[in-house]
Amino acid sequence: MARTDQLPRAGRLEVVATPIGNLGDLSARAREVLAAADLIAAEDTRRTAQLLSAIGVSGRLVSLHEHNEEARVEPLLQQLRDGKLIALVSDAGTPLLSDPGFALVRAAAAAGIEVRAVPGASAITAALSIAGVATDRFAFEGFLPARAAERRALLARLAVETRTLVLFEAPHRIAATLADLAQSFGEQRAAVVTRELTKMHESVYRGTLGQLAAMARADADLARGEITLVIAGASVEPALGGDTGLLMRALQLLLAELPPARAAAIAAQLAGVKRSEAYELAMRLQRR
Repeated sequence: MARTDQLPRAGRLEVVATPIGNLGDLSARAREVLAAADLIAAEDTRRTAQLLSAIGVSGRLVSLHEHNEEARVEPLLQQLRDGKLIALVSDAGTPLLSDPGFALVRAAAAAGIEVRAVPGASAITAALSIAGVATDRFAFEGFLPARAAERRALLARLAVETRTLVLFEAPHRIAATLADLAQSFGEQRAAVVTRELTKMHESVYRGTLGQLAAMARADADLARGEITLVIAGASVEPALGGDTGLLMRALQLLLAELPPARAAAIAAQLAGVKRSEAYELAMRLQRR
């Protein structure tokens, strides 16, 4: 029987948050983990190499991005089984939040490998912290679809979401997205556009969706750099009785297949509201 001290030691996967802009936001613990890692799995090895150089750390890098993650998982798992310490990083911020790494973390956890978080910067929480919009409940939707039709279809479903919404958007699409948001959510919905958070040209634009859409058309700077949007949630309709949340969800699904009157009749029964109230909401949803 093998002695316990001769058994191979399992490795560990460290999920490391890196700065979203300002290098001063890298924690001392994150630097220690990156310096100690046997291998650093990075979304873009060139970008991570620049970060390591800036903080005076050298490390062995391997790419892990959306196009190769599935193929990389098993070799990385084997290294973890062999006792290696692997650090997982994305280009900026916290891995897995609209970035690669989920497949590796899931597989490592399933294999009984220890997975630790080294928390730090995230554009999501950074934007929420300064937006001045309710933060007690929020939903992160990542990047909206690039195609206009798909984007508008998703926004029609999100229009009745009562939680604060956080979105990422590419600079070249921000004007079109704000216009679609104003059309789907209503021009008076409060929102904030944050740009280049923690960087030299950090900017915060506040207003209604209608005002922000107009700003995007007039101000070329708004369409530069990395953008995070924070949008106030939809107001809950106080006049409706029954289960308002269920009514909204049911109508969202039923309106995709049925005419408004039929969808409202079914949804009203499910949610315990008057058919006239359900029909009024169904017509509002269809207009968005």
